[in-house]
Amino acid sequence: MTKRKLRINGHSHLLPYPEEIPQFMKDKEIFWVDKDRKFMLQKDWSRPVTDSSFFLDDKLLWMERFKIDHAVVLNLSQLYGNGLRVEEMKQALRFQNDFNAKIQRENPSKFTCGFVVHPGFVRGACWEIERCVEELGMQLLCLPTHYMDTIGTWRCIFDEENEPIFEMANKYNLAVEIHPYDGEKFIKLENTSWRFHLIWMLAQCADAYHFLTLNGYQEKYPNMRTCFAHGGQLAQINLGRRIQGFDGRPDLFQGKTHPRRAVGHKNIFFDTLVHDTGGLQLLIKNQGSKQVIMGLDDPYPLGEMESAQQSSYPGKILDLAIKREIITEEERDAIWEDNVIRWLCGDDEDAKQKLVNRILG
Repeated sequence: MTKRKLRINGHSHLLPYPEEIPQFMKDKEIFWVDKDRKFMLQKDWSRPVTDSSFFLDDKLLWMERFKIDHAVVLNLSQLYGNGLRVEEMKQALRFQNDFNAKIQRENPSKFTCGFVVHPGFVRGACWEIERCVEELGMQLLCLPTHYMDTIGTWRCIFDEENEPIFEMANKYNLAVEIHPYDGEKFIKLENTSWRFHLIWMLAQCADAYHFLTLNGYQEKYPNMRTCFAHGGQLAQINLGRRIQGFDGRPDLFQGKTHPRRAVGHKNIFFDTLVHDTGGLQLLIKNQGSKQVIMGLDDPYPLGEMESAQQSSYPGKILDLAIKREIITEEERDAIWEDNVIRWLCGDDEDAKQKLVNRILG
């Protein structure tokens, strides 16, 4: 009898119900959801809740409807803590991590949840990694592509100052998710026509990939496996330019690792959320299908959601890729299951089996 292949969504999000968010988050205007569950809010910012599956009960129904066995829940991008006072930042991030830990603990067959730290405070970040792993049983570290340091300068996450964080990730055999946000705070352009989500987020991912690979962290920290959101899409089409730049101006890259050494590396993953089969084909051609995981980015409107207007549904891009002979059915199944498990667990066969057993209940 053939074992049923699992469908694991490697990029999902979940909002707390309004009553679950501590009062200080609203009082300080850090983050909250209105009582009617129509908007998520921060100071001088609001965004509509575009699907009921932002919340737990409806998320479970949505997963059942689309035969999704398990989902990897990332932190909310609004809770990276950039620009907050230190104590407020600590409380906000701890709330996010405790909330995600509770979701995973109470729904072990359905969710693997990530935790977030602020790289601007490296020592505190390492303490929080230790707490989340050893006390809360979490194995996925969520990091932003860029963050604000203690003197207000914006930095790339793969700045060498953050190596203690990567050493901790390596020690604990962690999966790491790199996700963009906050571009409008340091890219000096008017925030119009959704440009920061449609264009600059992808550039932020490409920038983070640039420095991960130049620093050779995929080899320096062999037990840390990094996944880039949204297919690291601009990093794929930018690869040739980076290689030529490295070869043409070696004086600018002394002590750095050649970009070619990272291509298709077993510790670097990308999700499928590139929105078209041409983008997916380039991603797979560059990195190989084994380094690609399923990512729906549900329930955001830029996720792979059901949409009559786009005749879309979760998993459509892989079905189209089979039809266009970009991938095989075996590769599709691996993108949904094996590759996600390998990203989350690495080469730890016991951890893999425990995860599968947890999913199967």
